Amino acid sequence: MTATDSYLPDAMTTVFPNHVSKEFWDGCDRHELSFQRCSACGTFRHPPGPICWNCRSTDYTFVPVSGQGRVYSFTIVTHALSPLLAPYVPYNVALIEFDDAPGVRLVSNVVDAAAEELEVGMPVHVEWQTTGAGSTLPRFVKA
Repeated sequence: MTATDSYLPDAMTTVFPNHVSKEFWDGCDRHELSFQRCSACGTFRHPPGPICWNCRSTDYTFVPVSGQGRVYSFTIVTHALSPLLAPYVPYNVALIEFDDAPGVRLVSNVVDAAAEELEVGMPVHVEWQTTGAGSTLPRFVKA
């Protein structure tokens, strides 16, 4: 898979950032994975939100992380819920956790692993994919 290949159909990979998530997606465009961290208590959070769930502060920054992580959980999709997905089944949906962003888990895909290769705890790292729709998405490959 190349950086311009789409793991899923382009019509399903377009992102629509809001005022809070825009900085996350702008980082993705720069091939930089960064997550929100509360400026008051240091708690990481994703998806981005306007208020810290831990201390209720509205002050935050986006902090770059290494992109190294582990599969926290995953599922293999074998039934296309949309006709657009029919050519792509089976595919995986993985929940990735990061050592350098405690508490953060990101829903994505492990694009170089067959269903039987995936396992909880598998080390992965980010790989950037720019879709035909122009979105740059964090996908993951085996580390």
